[in-house]
Amino acid sequence: MLAGCAEEPLPRSVSEFLDNPILLEAAMLRCSEDRAKTRYDAECVNARQAVDRIQAKEEAARAAALEASSTSKRNALRRTQAAAAEARRRSAEARRAREEADYLAQFGVLPPGNSDSNEGSPQGNVPVAVLPEGDDTSNNMGGGGNAPPATDGGNAPVAEPEADPPGSDLESIRDELRRRNEEGVN
Repeated sequence: MLAGCAEEPLPRSVSEFLDNPILLEAAMLRCSEDRAKTRYDAECVNARQAVDRIQAKEEAARAAALEASSTSKRNALRRTQAAAAEARRRSAEARRAREEADYLAQFGVLPPGNSDSNEGSPQGNVPVAVLPEGDDTSNNMGGGGNAPPATDGGNAPVAEPEADPPGSDLESIRDELRRRNEEGVN
């Protein structure tokens, strides 16, 4: 008689299921045995809500981890692109300096920065002529001399452009990346 009068225990709440995963698992097993019968059971509804909340938290944590990974990859890509751009800029600057030095060499002028080795040489755009050795009769404009006509367009020295070694751009990019990584670590 007393057993028939005993009150049925209250269904467990969502927070109880969240706090106790073993209890949640047991409730989900019981509720999944006969879904039609336990569909509207309060404890089963609370257990399903607890499962949904746990899955939402896990998904949010996974999304945060993916975002952090993506951010670090984007930053690494940006550093790589910046290093490549810096290496290209330095390579172009060196090429321009070589071309300027070659141009100035035509006039016998040393490029700026090399003045300490040749203090007695003229600086700036001072014309320095390199005259071929010979007699004075070959210098007249009438062509009466016995000197052959110039075939190279003049007597100015011609500097051969230096060819970049293969892979120099790649090496400069790698050097720039190493330098930037070292700066980023410090």
